Amino acid sequence: MTKLQEWLSALGIFFAIWFYLITSKTQSSFITENYSLILYSPLICLVLFGLYAATVVIYRTLTFNDCPEAAEELQREIIEAREELTRLGFKFKEKSN
Repeated sequence: MTKLQEWLSALGIFFAIWFYLITSKTQSSFITENYSLILYSPLICLVLFGLYAATVVIYRTLTFNDCPEAAEELQREIIEAREELTRLGFKFKEKSN
């Protein structure tokens, strides 16, 4: 099961329960006492998910690691590619500084 299917399944179950509680003809003390909380629960969940997503993005941005070894390897590969292309007859434009 893909992540999209998992999220859609969870959202479907949440909204099915929410819709049942909102439109329920059964009079329950739980539903009547917490009706406003039940009514606004999708909005509350959306705000909480937004805060979670923003927190994850900020945290992962702040803890992003540099990889100097990978940068050096990439520079070597670029030099090798330029030499190979030059050997095959490709002419590079010189950089203007």
